[in-house]
Amino acid sequence: MSTNIQAAKNDLKHMELIDSGSALSAKSRDFFWYSPVLKDRLDHITADFSVSPQNQNEVIQILKVCYKHDIPVTVRGSGTGNYGQAMPLAGGCIIHMNQMTRVKEIHPGRVVVEPGCLLKDLDFACKEDSNQEIRMFSSTWATASIGGFIAGGSGGVGSCKWGQLRDIGNIIRIRVVTMEENPRVLDFRGEEIPRVSHAYGTNGVITELEMPLAPAYEWVGLFLAFDDFMESVKFSADLANQDGILIKLATPFEAPIPHRYFPRIKPYVTEDTNLVALMVAPHAMDAFLTYTARHKGVEIIYRSDDNDWPRNPGPVFEYGWNHTTLRALRIDPTITYLQVRYGYPNHIELISKVREVFGKEVLQHLEVIRENGKVMYAGLPIVQFTTEERLDEIVRIHEEMGCMIFNPHRYTLEEGGRQTVDTRQLDFKREADPKGLLNPGKMIAWDDPDWNYSKMYSYPGILRA
Repeated sequence: MSTNIQAAKNDLKHMELIDSGSALSAKSRDFFWYSPVLKDRLDHITADFSVSPQNQNEVIQILKVCYKHDIPVTVRGSGTGNYGQAMPLAGGCIIHMNQMTRVKEIHPGRVVVEPGCLLKDLDFACKEDSNQEIRMFSSTWATASIGGFIAGGSGGVGSCKWGQLRDIGNIIRIRVVTMEENPRVLDFRGEEIPRVSHAYGTNGVITELEMPLAPAYEWVGLFLAFDDFMESVKFSADLANQDGILIKLATPFEAPIPHRYFPRIKPYVTEDTNLVALMVAPHAMDAFLTYTARHKGVEIIYRSDDNDWPRNPGPVFEYGWNHTTLRALRIDPTITYLQVRYGYPNHIELISKVREVFGKEVLQHLEVIRENGKVMYAGLPIVQFTTEERLDEIVRIHEEMGCMIFNPHRYTLEEGGRQTVDTRQLDFKREADPKGLLNPGKMIAWDDPDWNYSKMYSYPGILRA
C-alpha cells in the first residue's frame, strides 16, 4: 500500500482537522500509562492527524478517503481506556467521535444514542426524560463515552446486578460503518453483536447504539469498615445474593489500600482497616441495615444520604473499578495492577489462596460481578511493580492457581482477553476491512494467525520512537 497522508488531509480539510501540536498528541493517547509495560512501548505514539465527524455521513466520507489513500484509522471516544486500545500504533488518522453526542430516542427500557455521548450525559438525559438510567457504566462515568465503553469495556458499576456487557441483553443493537471502497452501514443484533462489540474498532466504526435502561434511583453510597478482609469478601458476595436488596456496587478493599490511597477516607480508617464500598437503592436501605446488623465486625462509617464528613468523598463508585488504580498511582507511581477473574464456585477459595501466596505484594481490590446468574468476583489488585519479568511471573502463578487473567499490560485483543482468536471478529474484519486499516496492530489473528502467546506480541508496523 502507498500511504498518502497529505492527499487525505487535503480531501478532509473541510472538516474539523488537527495535524500538529499538543492537541494532536492528546487525541493520540489513552490511559495506557497505567501500565509501566505499555508506557515503555507506546509513550511516543502519535497520529498524523485527527478529524472529528459531525454525523454518520462524515464518518463515511473519512473512511472512503482513508481507504483511497491507504491511511490507517483509529477510532476513539474520550480516551479513558487503560490498555492502549485507542493508540494509533501505525500513525495515520484518529477519528475522534466527540461531536457525535446526540441522544436520539428514549423509550421505556431502551435508548438510542450516538457513540460520542458521555456516560454521565446519557444517564442525565434518560433520568430527565423518564426517570431511567443505563444499567452499567465504567468508573470514568463523568468523562468516558458510551461508544468507547462498548468498543473497549467489559463491565463496571452495575455488573453485580446485570453481569457483563457481553451477556445477552446488555446491548440491544450496534450500528457500524465498514472500511471499504464504498463503506456500508450495518446494524447488528442478537448473535451478531459480538462481531463488533469489544473489538477495539478493529472491524468497523460504531455510529449508533441501542442500549437497555433500568429504573433510576438516587443511590445511597456507603463505606463499611471490617477488621478481617475475608469477612468483607464473604459479606459482599452474600449481600449480592440477597434477592430483595437492590445494589449497584459492592467493592472490597484490602488494608492498607483505604488508608494509603484514599486521602478523604484516611481520617476515618487505620492501616488495618479493610473497606467495602456499596451503592444501595433507597427503598432497600431498611433491608440492607437489617442484613448488616446480623454480621459482627462491620461498621458503617459513611452514608451519602446522612453525611457529616467535613470533606465530601464524592461518588462512591469513583473509588472502585479502575479508579482504585488511578487513585493509587497518584500517591505511588511505582504500583501497577492486574485484572483477575475469580470464577464461581471457587471464587472465595481462590482469593484466599492468592493472598497467602503474594501477601502485600498484591493488595486485593475486588468487584462483585454476576455471570450466568452466579455471584463471583473480578479482581483489580494493586501490584507493587519491580520488573516486567516479575509481573509476568505473578500472572503465571495466578493462572496456575486457576485464576483467569485479562492482562492489562498488553495492547492486543487476544492477550488482553482469553488468549484465543475470536473467529467472529476476525471473519468480519476480513469482510469489513479488507486492507486491514482499522486500528492496526490490535488483532494478532489478522497479523499472525500462528502466534502462540509464549511472549508479548509486538506489532511489526508500530511507529518507532
